[in-house]
Order: sequence, then structure tokens, then C-alpha cells
Amino acid sequence: MKPGPRLEEFIRHLRGERNASEHTIAAYVHDIIEFAQLVRNSDESFDDWQSVDLEQARTFQMKLFEAGDCKRSQRRKLSALRSFFRYLQKTGQLDANPFTRMPPLKVERPLPTVMNLSQIDRLLAAVPAYWEKAVVTGLAKTEEGAEFASARDRALVETIYSGGLRISEALGLNYEDLDLAAGVARVRGKGKKERFAMMGRYAAAALKEYSAICRERGWETGPGTPIFRNRFGERLTARSFQRNLKNYLMEGGLPPDFTPHKLRHSFATHLLDNGADLRSVQELLGHENLSTTQIYTHISAERMRNVYDHAHPRAKK
Repeated sequence: MKPGPRLEEFIRHLRGERNASEHTIAAYVHDIIEFAQLVRNSDESFDDWQSVDLEQARTFQMKLFEAGDCKRSQRRKLSALRSFFRYLQKTGQLDANPFTRMPPLKVERPLPTVMNLSQIDRLLAAVPAYWEKAVVTGLAKTEEGAEFASARDRALVETIYSGGLRISEALGLNYEDLDLAAGVARVRGKGKKERFAMMGRYAAAALKEYSAICRERGWETGPGTPIFRNRFGERLTARSFQRNLKNYLMEGGLPPDFTPHKLRHSFATHLLDNGADLRSVQELLGHENLSTTQIYTHISAERMRNVYDHAHPRAKK
């Protein structure tokens, strides 16, 4: 099913005025088209949004439930429809938004999984260990290539954890964004909003070592060039790094479900554990709302409770 004229207009609005990412836009389009297919039984381009009523909005939620969608997925899809209809109403194309009359769907937010300091050390040690073995076993084509990949991925892990970056933010860094003398990097986050992220001495050292290898290859390390590249000198993709990460987790004996984003979770939790205030952590993460950052206080509190239960002689019931 292709998007109709009004949905195409909404896509242009998301892209042009709200600076939404292509991933976000694709999710909106998928959810809106799913509504047309499930409720209106439409396989063609659907554009009769004026006739959608509260009963059909409820039917959509019921069909999502019957299809086995979890509450979190249901809430996301209803939110997409609510935003779309809000846009149509705001632009005078609809009189009412049936999705605003739906009762809110409460979903318990799970606590993010974080890595402890020992696990982060094991991950960092696993990167060169994996590539050393890759040279011996022939998985790496050349020793030079293994050295490059090892230095790059170690620098990338250090950068993500040091600055609390999303993987897309880290891979989007160019050399002009980096000021290692000041220990900061300019990051472009969600909605193309910019912030400064901290680069600690371990991250700075790893980045300098990796950049030296890039220069040895004859690659530029000046303005306009990406920091993290593949073996052809092009910007590294998230999928490529995630594929390598699975090997490092196995090499380090770490849980296979660890992701780059869990380094970001760990960054926030470790800062709060060591006395950082919530507002500062919010700014460092680039969160628009403080409530988004507050989830990390629950992790810290839960961790302190576990320490207390194991250490205090009168803690256990």
C-alpha cells in the first residue's frame, strides 16, 4: 500500500519542520498504513481520514491486541496515529481527532540493563584479544588490517562510554567536532540538536592512537572527514560495528545481549552512582525531558539496595 496525498504531506512535515530521522518517519508511515489495512481493509492508497471515528480507533487497538502486540508496541502505534490526526486537524483538514479520546495505555517502563566497570574493562580488553587471534587463525586478511580494526573499535567503545553517546552520534562525528585538548566533542543528537560531550583521558588516548593509524594509511584527519571509518575509508555503519561487537562479547565472556546503547546507559548510571546531579546528566545525555533521565536514578537506587541487603547485618528479613 502506498501513502496517500495527506500522508505524503505529513511525511514532508515530519522531515522538514520536525527534523525527524528517516527511521522515525518510516515507523510513522508503517503504523499509519497498518491502521488503514487492519481497520479499513484497504490495500490501495487510502486517504479518507475524515471518516475515521472513535469506534475505528478502538477497533485498531483491539486488533493490535489480538495480533499479539505488546502494550509498548500498541502505545507507539496509537501515538503515531494521534500525531497524524493532530496534524490533519491543525491544518484544517479534519474537525476532530478520534485518537485523543482514547484512554492512555499505561506501560511499565523496564529499567535499562547496564554494564559494571569490570565488564567494560573486559570488553575493552576483548577488542585487541579478538583481533590478535584473528591474525593467527587467518580470519583477518592482514596484520595491518587487524591493527586498524582493533584501534578503531577500541576508540569507538571508549568514545561512546566516555561521552554517553548513541551509536549514531558517535559514528556521525567528524574531525572538526573533536577538541581533544579541551576534552570535548560536538555531537549532533536527535532532531539535529547539538550538545557537547566529554572525552576523558582514556577516550582521548584511544582516539589519538587510532587517528595516527589513519594518517599512516594516507587518510585525511581534517575538517569534513569522518572519524570512524571502514577499511575502505568510508564512514563506518552501525551494523558493521554491532557485528564486530558480538565477537568481542564472546571473546570477553560477556552477555550476548549487550549493545552499544548499554554503554550509554552505563555512562549515566555510573555518573549518578558517583554523585553527579540529575540535571547535569540530563544535559550530557541530550535528553529534552528530565523524566527521561530519572529512570537512571531507579537503577542506582536498586543497586544501592542490593549492596545494603548483602552488607548490612540487619538488612535481611
